[in-house]
Amino acid sequence: MTTGPGPRERPTARVLLFDRDDRILMMKGRLPSAPDAPGAWFTIGGGVEPGEDVRAAAAREILEETGFSDVQLGPQVWYGEIMLADLEGPLLFKDHYLIARCAGGEISRLGWQAVEHAFIDAVRWWTLAEIKSSDEIFYPKGLAARLADLLAGLLPAAPIDITIPR
Repeated sequence: MTTGPGPRERPTARVLLFDRDDRILMMKGRLPSAPDAPGAWFTIGGGVEPGEDVRAAAAREILEETGFSDVQLGPQVWYGEIMLADLEGPLLFKDHYLIARCAGGEISRLGWQAVEHAFIDAVRWWTLAEIKSSDEIFYPKGLAARLADLLAGLLPAAPIDITIPR
């Protein structure tokens, strides 16, 4: 029995961007492969470009998606993999989660790509208490419990694998 190549892969830089009040910036959106699906909240960030490392990608994505330039980029704290579908089929996202801090405020959408304008429904700052009490869907799974540790200053020595078994 022969097997074909594995799924396409997309390394990403996901950013846990906190403001001065320890609120995290989240986006609510849908996948282009499921435009009528209910949205889910996820961290800012996106694909790592060829020749770019995860930290450089995180810094670029913060600027493109928020317009914030006063950001202090911290360590990578989590790593996770999730299989999703795009318009071409299955795609394995290899998500690297880094902490960052900024002053906060309203974001600028000037750096957004067309797909972001089409499929991002909302952007807002969330407190940990709001996430814990919300009925909304958040990614990565278990976000609230993981954020509590980070906000308490419990940073891992190496990134924690948060991949949920398939």
